[in-house]
Amino acid sequence: MVSEGRGRLFRRKDGKYLLYLPKDLAEDSMFPFKGSDSIFVKVSFKLGDNKLLVEKWSDSEASEE
Repeated sequence: MVSEGRGRLFRRKDGKYLLYLPKDLAEDSMFPFKGSDSIFVKVSFKLGDNKLLVEKWSDSEASEE
């Protein structure tokens, strides 16, 4: 089981940011996101903390905005 890996956050030439996840991590049987090549996610952080929280975007959140 792979529950962590070394990824990378980088900025593309067009100004967009991408978060790279290692293949072994993303294809692990316990990885929480399944079933498609692309999904919407919610990314958040707390001020003063050096962690990102990545959650699957739910339809109810989209209607709240």
